[in-house]
Amino acid sequence: MEISVTQTLIISILVLSIGSLLLSQISWLRTANIPSAVVGGILCSLIVAIIYLMTGQEIAFDLSLRDLLLLVFFSTIGLSAKLRTLIDGGKALGLMLLISIVFLFLQNIAGISVASLFGFNPGYGLMAGSISFAGGFGTAISWGEVAREAGLTGATEAGIACATFGLIAGGLVGCPIAEYLIQKNNLTGPIEKERNTTDDEPATNTIPVTLEGMLGTILALAICVSMGDVVNQWLQTRGLGLPGFLTALLVGIVLTNLLDLFQKDLNNNAIGLCGDISLELFLSMSLMSMQLWTLASSAGPLLSVVLIQIILMAFIAYHIVFRFMGKDYDAAVMSGGFVGLGLGATPVAMANMHAIVNKYGVSPKAFLVIPLLGAFFIDIANAMILRLFLSLPGF
Repeated sequence: MEISVTQTLIISILVLSIGSLLLSQISWLRTANIPSAVVGGILCSLIVAIIYLMTGQEIAFDLSLRDLLLLVFFSTIGLSAKLRTLIDGGKALGLMLLISIVFLFLQNIAGISVASLFGFNPGYGLMAGSISFAGGFGTAISWGEVAREAGLTGATEAGIACATFGLIAGGLVGCPIAEYLIQKNNLTGPIEKERNTTDDEPATNTIPVTLEGMLGTILALAICVSMGDVVNQWLQTRGLGLPGFLTALLVGIVLTNLLDLFQKDLNNNAIGLCGDISLELFLSMSLMSMQLWTLASSAGPLLSVVLIQIILMAFIAYHIVFRFMGKDYDAAVMSGGFVGLGLGATPVAMANMHAIVNKYGVSPKAFLVIPLLGAFFIDIANAMILRLFLSLPGF
């Protein structure tokens, strides 16, 4: 059964609404700050799987809009990245990159260990390591083809399965960890600080979202997406192709800082609104379109590796990320985001952080460091580490 792009959009919005309704009715989901897209998306994928098992009818969603939403979302990140803010976040970004490198090594060691335990080639362990979890679907598919050519049959399917479970786990685990850190350490976000201010203190100025501001934002986003594609095609002709979302983000950074140079400002609230919409819809479409029945044949090894990766990720986020990033509110938000990034993908990390800041207040530091880490730096580090593992005997 083919679901058209407009029907997919309608269903994704309904999925988000159902997720929000369930959050409002189920206290433990609300307390854990599970994103509504994760709740509704998983429920929809379960229903799709039940329909397939009962009738044999496979539901296929047209996800072309989802790919565009990903470009739009990363464009909003780029448009929000002022050069002065990037300089301020340089130290934190560098430290998070070092933590990520250690984590990627450990994630691959965990995957190889599980593969060896079940008698699989260690190459499958890399597919169950940073290729699929930290890398996500795109990396899993790319490396899966390389592994298949090397003789590892079913490597792509295994990678996609791990990436699917990781996407779910990243959304379910990240927010509870951040919530626990905030509660345990009595951390205070900007919302709480505002409640404690006196009436004599000035309120924060906000720019309302107007028609003019929204049109200007849409124009800027269109420029980011279109020029990002042009830049990517130009780089590909020189053998330097990058992911489309990364070039859109880079164009956004250049555009917003050029406007800043000429003292022209975009409507930050409109950018934030477009970012929220594109992120929620992207995550909703990704989760509701999962074909869970394809994972049944390898459920045992998959669940084992996912459980170990979750334990490893929780340990790193709780004991390393939070501690080394300052043990403050920003560090707690980054811990939740890092879980989504390390197990799922950058949009999952952003959804986790959005759920936290919607409750406790903004965290500009976290929303600068985690997207840049996930959009560019961690992919480079991952590729280098994977090459190092592949150079070892036995691969």
